[in-house]
Amino acid sequence: MTTTDPNLLALARQAAAHWDGQIVRLISNRENAVFEMALPSGRAALRLHRPGYQDDAAILSELWWCAQLAACGIAVPSALPGKGGDLVRMPDGQRVSAIAWIEGAAIGAGGQAFSAKQADILSIHQNLGVFLRRFHRASDSLTLPEGFIRPRWDVRGLVGEAPLWGRFWDHPAASAEQRKTLIRARDHLREHLQIFADRGGDFGLIHADVLRENVFMNDNSLSLIDFDDSGFGFRLYDLGTVLLQSLYEPDFVPIRDALMRGYGTEDTAMVETFTLARSCASVGWTMPRLTKDDPIHKSHIARACLQARRVLP
Repeated sequence: MTTTDPNLLALARQAAAHWDGQIVRLISNRENAVFEMALPSGRAALRLHRPGYQDDAAILSELWWCAQLAACGIAVPSALPGKGGDLVRMPDGQRVSAIAWIEGAAIGAGGQAFSAKQADILSIHQNLGVFLRRFHRASDSLTLPEGFIRPRWDVRGLVGEAPLWGRFWDHPAASAEQRKTLIRARDHLREHLQIFADRGGDFGLIHADVLRENVFMNDNSLSLIDFDDSGFGFRLYDLGTVLLQSLYEPDFVPIRDALMRGYGTEDTAMVETFTLARSCASVGWTMPRLTKDDPIHKSHIARACLQARRVLP
């Protein structure tokens, strides 16, 4: 196990006791700190939820939703009840949950070009489009319980005056020219997303973070992990999130088309628009989370401006 934070490790070990588990390793430490945990029945993922990000009701809603999806045959991690229930609150207020282990390996990683053959990359994305369609339809089939609450990735949540991930157009690392581009992107998105919504664009429960590292492949089967940002939103936003990390791929257009083909949409303009929406949202995401000298600030801004040039008239 590798971790530089002994306090985090101690907290994880304390939390694991609620499942009679043993901490094996730190997997990631982004919105949540996620650990591999060994249980008497096998492996699981232990999550220490980021303080102040999702409250009890939102986390319980996520756990309920994933359990229902798993029961529908959708390959997502279901919740594992602890000794006192699905969600544990530690004495210091830290929220902790555990979910079933998903076998397989991520289809890729952000910032790294695909190394597989083009035919294999396109096949994965077509299959991912099929998976997302099934995922959305299964979500629509559910009757949500009273008190179900998740973030809303709607026009207001993406490009309102106070977006869920922050005012990306105010990023301090953006140059004057980049800020002009981000403002133009914001205004374009406000107009076109509202038109899309007014015309009845498909809206419902979405994952909202379908990045390469959250899509696992086991043989030819795909599964989806990390529902921390999931909520209500435009369905095509999930496709835009997939495409976000492929904007610099030489095969971006074939990848986009394969994903759309699998999902069953021909609305290229809106898929590109939602890719811009996610590119901009990711710029906002960096501001409160990364140190000022982190190079991701500038790379995310450059990526959003690249997509803006593709989309803006």
